[in-house]
Amino acid sequence: MSKKASDFIADFLESKKIKHVFGIVGAGNAHIFDSIYSKGYTEIVCVHHEQAACMAMQTYYRTSGTITASILTTGGGATNGVTGVVSAWMDSIPGLIIAGNENSKYTQPDNPLRIWGVQGYNSTAMVEKVTKYTSRVMDPAQVCFELEKAYHIAGEGRPGPCWVEIPMNIQSALVEPSQMASFVRKKSDDLPAPTDSQVNLILEKIKTAKRPVFWLGHGIRLAGAVGQISTLLEKLQIPTLVSWAGIDMVDSDHPLVFGRAGTYGQRAANFVLQNSDFVLAIGTRLAIPQIGYDLTELARSAEIACVDIDLLEANKLSSRVKYPVQCDAGIFIKALLEVNSGKTVSKKEWLDQCNVYKKRYPWIGPEHKDEGGFINSYPFMERLERHFKPKQIVVTDMGTALLSGHQVLKFKSGQRLMTSTGLGEMGYGLPAAMGASFATQQGEVLCLNCDGGMMMNLQELQTIVHHQLPIKIVVFNNDGYLMIKHTQKSLFKGRYSGTDKKSGVSCPDFSAVAKAFGIPSFRIRSWEDFDQVIPQVQEAVGPVICEVFMHPEQYFYPKLSLAVKSDGTLVSPPLEDLSPLLPRDELRQNMIVGMHPKSEQL
Repeated sequence: MSKKASDFIADFLESKKIKHVFGIVGAGNAHIFDSIYSKGYTEIVCVHHEQAACMAMQTYYRTSGTITASILTTGGGATNGVTGVVSAWMDSIPGLIIAGNENSKYTQPDNPLRIWGVQGYNSTAMVEKVTKYTSRVMDPAQVCFELEKAYHIAGEGRPGPCWVEIPMNIQSALVEPSQMASFVRKKSDDLPAPTDSQVNLILEKIKTAKRPVFWLGHGIRLAGAVGQISTLLEKLQIPTLVSWAGIDMVDSDHPLVFGRAGTYGQRAANFVLQNSDFVLAIGTRLAIPQIGYDLTELARSAEIACVDIDLLEANKLSSRVKYPVQCDAGIFIKALLEVNSGKTVSKKEWLDQCNVYKKRYPWIGPEHKDEGGFINSYPFMERLERHFKPKQIVVTDMGTALLSGHQVLKFKSGQRLMTSTGLGEMGYGLPAAMGASFATQQGEVLCLNCDGGMMMNLQELQTIVHHQLPIKIVVFNNDGYLMIKHTQKSLFKGRYSGTDKKSGVSCPDFSAVAKAFGIPSFRIRSWEDFDQVIPQVQEAVGPVICEVFMHPEQYFYPKLSLAVKSDGTLVSPPLEDLSPLLPRDELRQNMIVGMHPKSEQL
């Protein structure tokens, strides 16, 4: 018996056990919505902006491991989704975007017109460079083939989003099941594996190095290999750093974990990295926020090996990465453990030194003090962490939530931290919290947000309210865009434009906003408020907004920033020389490999 192509789409979602998809209905996807709704297996979470659908899709996968979909309509519905698609592309998150379009008679590849019918345009060309696969279905019998192919490609190798456009008349066309084409995976799609010589060489480097370091990233989680990390550390006993996207893969208090290095890294972590003589990076693309701005200064006395499933990423730092290995992170770790026989040469002296750094430079320092009657966001995060639940899920937006959170918050096994680390788009927090909540059967999520970020997707408060999701929203109120204020201070001698109320941008009273959406709200201005409010926030059973008032000029420390030489010129210090700058004698004492000439001049 024939049925609509859109019914096959609903069947496809059920075959993949996809219980939730995200989207907004329009003329261009009405048949898809109707078929999914009528079938009743998959729930359509109706958001209020398509970018939110493509952001929620990401954390749904990151939380549950289930690839899900965003259902977009044509015109503005498709264009609105692009920010979330690019975000997924940059963070290697798989997802399926099913987009409608005008009648297929307008969407022929030889159509030279700028506008196709009503609201139509070439959406596949628009997203071709930011997706792993794009396709426009012009034959109803190819719907299942294209969906299966896109689903497979999204999750294979280095994951990412795939975009399938289905014109509205193709959605409604009748197809016999026997006519529907199916996709068959090719055997050549197997993951790349390391050679024996590569594994043996790297293991030998670990054993012979005096100061080796593991640097672990989110690719390990994408490979489904988080469970192997403890064994890796136990067997090899190597000081370990984690990328921001990999913070929640291993207990932050693990005795071999020394933090998160980078331009906004912790001092101890940066000293460990910069004094190493061999670095093995697994599943991290070594982005600029991790390695700094001058590649010659990165771990300058170390040989570096980089294991990445993407050969382009493994090879991109060829002047410093001596041993690039294209391989799935999980396969590599397994191979390394299998080859390792017996105990690794003791690194006790190096571990003792790493522990000296950790003890000497705690994550909360004298620079994180309250000022002007405002509480500082760093000790706030430290105290907030004490109220985390055993399975606490935390998502962050950008700005204060991102920086303070990723520099200070510690996580135990079973707890999660998620954010957009590639695109870093403001507005990520609310939809990300929604995706994580639906992925855990409408479970509880702590959403760390800022006043500016809230305004980018404020409409999703109604989605949260509609489903009564237990999302606890913490809003850091710092009168606008605090990070950009500091950028403008540095570049323009303190002239602000478009960063606070006086220079053109303002945010609302979020307690009034909460009332408008029917959400309970709280305010924190002091530590006394904190002690009273945070337990109430954590005990709440539904959505909550908690506004935290910060100093509108608070700095984010430590950080790699421009420094002034004795002759008044500016210089960018090496990665170990974070601001506020340490006394030169103290820095010199910490540098086993010697102090960089730049630092000598500061």
